[in-house]
Amino acid sequence: MNPDDIEIRPAELADVEAMGRVHVRAWQAAYRGVMPDAYLDALRPGDRAELWREVVLDPRGSVTVVATAHRTVVGFASYGPDRDDIDDSNGELYVVNLDPDHWARGIGGQLLQHATADLTEMGYATATLWVVPENNRARSWYERAGWIADDLVRSEMIMGVEVDEQRYRRALPRPTL
Repeated sequence: MNPDDIEIRPAELADVEAMGRVHVRAWQAAYRGVMPDAYLDALRPGDRAELWREVVLDPRGSVTVVATAHRTVVGFASYGPDRDDIDDSNGELYVVNLDPDHWARGIGGQLLQHATADLTEMGYATATLWVVPENNRARSWYERAGWIADDLVRSEMIMGVEVDEQRYRRALPRPTL
């Protein structure tokens, strides 16, 4: 797929069913062997769609965008203020999920670039994100994009399963004038 065939735009209510499907497929592919199989197999796109419906209806300062290929949602990203309130100059990348059928085609990179540019335009000087330490694919992807793991690791309940997460940080480019 040609990266020029991808459109990144704000998420709409009409997208949430597809976002739910992408969310489940991405998690089942990325976290197999990291999270319990029974948990991953029990994920339902409709449940995840409800989560994203709430975010789209009430973003609370966050931004959610979708990546579409031929008008079909194949991925999404969500970002905004740091949920840990490090300080007002720090934003956070909450999630990048991409349908596994579209991995390694540059679409995730486009979502990440879009989110980084948007966080910069929102006035943030730095940003954080959290990655499951065993998700080596994501970790190396973020590292290639300039994100650096720091020493902070936490355990968190994520959709009903307790997982460890490693924090990554990066300086954001200065906004263009």
